[in-house]
Amino acid sequence: MDLNEFLERGRPRWTRLSKLLDQIEGRGLKSLGLEEAREFGRLYRAASSDLLWARAQAASAELVEYLNDLVARGYAQTYPGQRPRLHDILSFFGAGFPRLVRSQWKAVLAAFALFWGGAFFGWTAMHLDERAGIFLVPAQHQSLDPDERISKEAHNEKGMGLQSQTAFSSFLFTHNIQVAFLAFALGLTLGIGTVVLLFVNGLFIGALAQVYEVKGHALWFWAWILPHGVPEITAICLAGAAGLVIGRAMAAPGERSRGAALREDGRLAVRMVLGTLPIFVVAGLVEGTISQIHEPHLPSVVKLLFAAAMTGLLAFYLLKVGREEAGPSSTAGPVRGGAEA
Repeated sequence: MDLNEFLERGRPRWTRLSKLLDQIEGRGLKSLGLEEAREFGRLYRAASSDLLWARAQAASAELVEYLNDLVARGYAQTYPGQRPRLHDILSFFGAGFPRLVRSQWKAVLAAFALFWGGAFFGWTAMHLDERAGIFLVPAQHQSLDPDERISKEAHNEKGMGLQSQTAFSSFLFTHNIQVAFLAFALGLTLGIGTVVLLFVNGLFIGALAQVYEVKGHALWFWAWILPHGVPEITAICLAGAAGLVIGRAMAAPGERSRGAALREDGRLAVRMVLGTLPIFVVAGLVEGTISQIHEPHLPSVVKLLFAAAMTGLLAFYLLKVGREEAGPSSTAGPVRGGAEA
């Protein structure tokens, strides 16, 4: 069959299929009668075969593009997939996500170890040589002495207004999400980039903690950091764990092919990152409000008690929630890397 014959035979089918697709896209599949539905199936399969023939025969780009668009529209109506339901979303955050985190406990433990290992390194380096601060202390904290900062905060009687708090919380939420997705995406570097990011972020915290400790303000510092730091650091480490899962799939796929490992573990890792979003929302709200209220307006002890309560709630959520429902129908999806802790 030459190209002219192919076009002569195919054009009526393609035109009819396009009209049926217009009807389906406008009024849904239910608008088709039984015979029209059968006709749609036949025409869609025929168009798929025509597309393969056109590509094999190196037909014009315009024809291939037309057929490809037609087949794509047909595929979208034949296999529409399932829209996420509210029940499924609530089920995931209410039980599936904690189970997923526990199933990947090795990656999660490694992420926390990297972050707090970096914090210990930063604290130790500053303790041994305070001149290291030019390299280890974040730039925005080098110009303001801890004594000056605390004095300034103590005399700020009004604090941040509601509008400022909202804007600041939104900024923090966006920034933290960017850090989390970067930690996840860097898993494609065989996990090396994720390791570096987690370690460096911890290093900055440790170095800054030592600066305030030397000035005698360790309690103030941790009361400032921990209320929002507990959920924020937890979420970043969980996103980092997702990046490590990606790195593991690339570096050590096991008996699977590297492509199969990436597809399987990639879906799992994406779910881990998405599960951190509510935690980031909480961290942003706390950082924009409670963390910014300092003594004498809000005692450090109260803020530390709040941080302790936040730690308990997160620990309960991640370690306990969903255990009673765990089973073959678990919403956490396929798991790899260790049994549930």
